Amino acid sequence: MKRSKGIDLSSVAWRKSSYSNGQGADCVEVADNLPGITPVRDSKNPHGPALVFPARAWDVFIRSL
Repeated sequence: MKRSKGIDLSSVAWRKSSYSNGQGADCVEVADNLPGITPVRDSKNPHGPALVFPARAWDVFIRSL
């Protein structure tokens, strides 16, 4: 995992977690379809930093939930 510093995420399409409560609180947003990486951010702070995980590590994490 690394912070998104140096990676341009300005044009990616973000999607909220399917477990979002619909009121915008405590949501995680993920950007898909980026080769080799999965950026993740807090929906309450869309202009703040994103964490960037290797796509394979993110996949293992999600499957373990």
